[in-house]
Amino acid sequence: MESKGWHRRGYLPHLDVSGRAQGLTFRLADSLPATVIENWRRELFMGDDHEDPKKSAELSRRIAKYEDRGRGDCLLRQDDHAEIVEDTLKRFDGERYELLEWCVMPNHVHVLTRIFSGSSMEQVVRSWKNYTAREINKLIGRSGRLWAPDYFDRLIRDEEHLGRARRYIRFNPVKAGLCSKPEDWRWSSAFSGTK
Repeated sequence: MESKGWHRRGYLPHLDVSGRAQGLTFRLADSLPATVIENWRRELFMGDDHEDPKKSAELSRRIAKYEDRGRGDCLLRQDDHAEIVEDTLKRFDGERYELLEWCVMPNHVHVLTRIFSGSSMEQVVRSWKNYTAREINKLIGRSGRLWAPDYFDRLIRDEEHLGRARRYIRFNPVKAGLCSKPEDWRWSSAFSGTK
């Protein structure tokens, strides 16, 4: 599959390139109402056609803060659901992509990855979301949308940026008050226990 470069799927711009490290976040459908994001976008961009990088960064900060409050049903707080996501992320590690860092939070997932040539970010994320939605919905006895339709991605610019992205993902459960140190969060690449 050919990488698409910059493109849009809905309202977020995406960069789909192989061989470069990228951070991404996808969240459960009930974790952040679309109306909240749209209100923030109107407030920050006030009709601007172009997106100011500082305003875009502020929007990302607001979204991350909201997600970390643990809104919605937080289905990923349940071990069997989080395990489905973990196993799915690891399934094609080394084949379609390289997992550099990951963390399953109660209502969202952070991944730092490098997509291999022949795969695309869009294809990989779609397969993660489709499979996990089907399996988690089976467990809870329902059907329908589990994940929000889009995802947030960010190209990692250099080694310093890579280090900051790794720390952000590792410390996200600590910052959200779920554990006291990254190694204690069972559903992350930082976990020091036996899996």
